[in-house]
Amino acid sequence: MPYATSSNGIKLHYVVDDFTDSWRDAPWIVLQHGFGRNTSFWYKWVPMLAGHFRVLRLDMRGFGKSREGFAIEQGFALDDLANDVVRVLDHAGIASAHFVGEAFGGTLGMQVASQYPDRIRTLNLLSAPVILLPKLHNTFALGEASWGDFLAKYGAKKWAEQTNSLSRFPTSVPQGFLDWYSEGMGQTDGPTLARFTQLCQQYDQTRFLAGITAPVLGVYSNSREEQVELLRANVKKLSVVHIDTACFMIYLAFPRLCADAVLHHAATHEGFPVGEQSW
Repeated sequence: MPYATSSNGIKLHYVVDDFTDSWRDAPWIVLQHGFGRNTSFWYKWVPMLAGHFRVLRLDMRGFGKSREGFAIEQGFALDDLANDVVRVLDHAGIASAHFVGEAFGGTLGMQVASQYPDRIRTLNLLSAPVILLPKLHNTFALGEASWGDFLAKYGAKKWAEQTNSLSRFPTSVPQGFLDWYSEGMGQTDGPTLARFTQLCQQYDQTRFLAGITAPVLGVYSNSREEQVELLRANVKKLSVVHIDTACFMIYLAFPRLCADAVLHHAATHEGFPVGEQSW
């Protein structure tokens, strides 16, 4: 089980999935989870990507298996999180990769691509906010004084259970899936996630967008047009795919549509087909 080490000693867990042809020097795709999630949430994506690209999934500090050496008192800073990504790439021997970030994972990716342009081949954003709108902070508080107060008091699992119906998923998803999602969120302790909300309430990645030189793909639902407009106004090389839904968690609700869009974007950049091998 590979671990890189952050600049301040936190063990950063990652997983490599590689089912590419052994004689090919296949390019890399990095999958970065978002708020409260971990590497296991990408399980549907791995079979769709790992035959074409070498795939690296990483746990953000404080989440999943990246907890050794992490202290809640340290809090979270985007500069640290961006540097963590680079430390993982260095540890895995990856010079550059296609970066895929869901929700906050994409928010982080905007900064990584701007600050470390030589490490990012393409940037792929899945429902990634440039800035988190204030109305969402109130919605996620669920009657408590703040979003973080609810998480600290009741934990991540209960918070997920009570917010799953707030435009996260379409109404057609089965209850078993919702239970799986809530259980997975519950693997993160409430106080850690509560501290993370402090970062979520203050970030604004607009200042990094103009510095992104890699081609950018934005995959967004119809309900996130304000985020797409910020990207259109500031990103030089932008393509957008809209998923016809109001729900936010499109990478889990519509994994095939999202993964196909990312696969096409990355493969086009590399100049190879993603269908049947042509010899």
